[in-house]
Amino acid sequence: MPARPPSHEDHRLQRRHSESIRSQHRSAAEEAAEADAKGRGEVHEYRIDLERLRFSPYFGRLSAVTQVVPQSGVGPIMHNRLTHSLKVSAVARVIAANLAARLSVHREHAAGRAAAGDEVGRTLAHLGGCDTIVAQAAAHAHDLGHPPFGHLGERVLDRLATTELGLDEGFEGNAQTFRILTTLDTLGLDFPGVNLTAAVRASVLKYPWTRGLWKGVEAEQMPVEDRPRGVGLDPARGAVKFSAYALEAEEMDEVRAAFPNLEHGAQTVDCAIMDLADDIAYAVHDLDDFVRAGVLQHAPVAGEFHAWLGDSGGFRDGRTADLDRQWRVPGVSLELLWRRARTKDPWIADREFFADAVDRISGELGDDLLTRPYDGGVEAERAVSSFTRRWIERLRSAVVVEAHPHVRGGHVHLEQRAWHEVLVLKFVHARFVLDLPDIAQAQRGQARVLEDLVRGFDAWLDDPHDHGRAPRRLLEWIDGTTQAVFDLRSRRPDLLTGDGGEAALRRQGRSRAILDYVASMTDQQALATHASITRG
Repeated sequence: MPARPPSHEDHRLQRRHSESIRSQHRSAAEEAAEADAKGRGEVHEYRIDLERLRFSPYFGRLSAVTQVVPQSGVGPIMHNRLTHSLKVSAVARVIAANLAARLSVHREHAAGRAAAGDEVGRTLAHLGGCDTIVAQAAAHAHDLGHPPFGHLGERVLDRLATTELGLDEGFEGNAQTFRILTTLDTLGLDFPGVNLTAAVRASVLKYPWTRGLWKGVEAEQMPVEDRPRGVGLDPARGAVKFSAYALEAEEMDEVRAAFPNLEHGAQTVDCAIMDLADDIAYAVHDLDDFVRAGVLQHAPVAGEFHAWLGDSGGFRDGRTADLDRQWRVPGVSLELLWRRARTKDPWIADREFFADAVDRISGELGDDLLTRPYDGGVEAERAVSSFTRRWIERLRSAVVVEAHPHVRGGHVHLEQRAWHEVLVLKFVHARFVLDLPDIAQAQRGQARVLEDLVRGFDAWLDDPHDHGRAPRRLLEWIDGTTQAVFDLRSRRPDLLTGDGGEAALRRQGRSRAILDYVASMTDQQALATHASITRG
């Protein structure tokens, strides 16, 4: 009998490297189960991936990377990137379980074991399926590429990469995550990366393209509202957000090939679930921290919401340019938020839904939760937890699956009302936390730390008498990355951007390794290393 050709389901289980040594996360009983029942074996493969991520030092490192605000000393501990990732995983599990149940109904009907089918389940099957373990693994992995000091660190490293290090691609946290999983992390075996299944590797590709793919694409060719979310509008540099550097682009294409029915540039179902769960956790759970830390105050929040709802300044008819100059006036920032949403996402943005979201959040946050100052007591904690529980349940139950969605919406997204509510909840972070002078002042110092580290290591490597005493891991990464750059030039020169000369390529290899090294530090490691390298 001829061998059965591999299915796409088989491809989703594939790992890039063969393993001759039994995984510490694979039991003998599971190996026997895989031999007896392929369906159960699939689950085991994904569980192995999840355990590998949990044992990764890059995952453990997240416990020492600040989420938004540091520990306040009042009440329960603040979120860090690790606790945030665990909560994203918990939200993703529930969303995925709900969708997987509908997928199961469809499969039972397709197999003739059930009278009724499920249209959503049929769509999920067409798109490549939905697995609760894969969604959880994606959530565990999604922040691995965050450098010290979070998004501030991303911006600083990206700027240094392009202006000082000769790296046209810059630095991007999502691309760094994929690089960690496929290249930098190790199982202690004779291949790079942690050798995850194709399904799990694909599940972290929130922006499945390289930066260079969108270079030179002008607004006249494709306006921002017709581009996938995250691409932005910067023809000189390319995509604003992207999930793979040129060095990992081929592997990105390989894992994407296991999902042939996805719309171009679309996330896998498991990735979209992770992305939604991340938005929900960020929009709701991080508010816990802001309330407990005393950062979020009643008066400015209530003033902003009430002013917009009552149009107290008559700004709704104002020119956007004039409003930009008056953004501190209560209500103006919300109006600017609405206008940006209407411009970028006309496919879903609706004034009435936006007003409903503002009204609901104004009542539950500004006129309820924040009217009672957080004092660390039981009643205060119950109020915060109750707010969080209600909103998590509300948002995770508002998921839509579409076979042919708008390019900015994706196959799995929030329904219209919930989309506006998340938009407004995230606005609270941006307007009343991230814009605070105290946080801005601290970030100025953090930026200086990263600048000094990158420049310091770069100068060390230029020292003809001392470069050999640089950190061993950095030197090894320089050798490996430089070789990978030259190999890519021989194999796929079209993927490289910037100067293609030999000296420039060597510079690229060294620069990427410096960024890898600095980005792998915790906040405290960055501060301690900075003190050591600058003051001795």
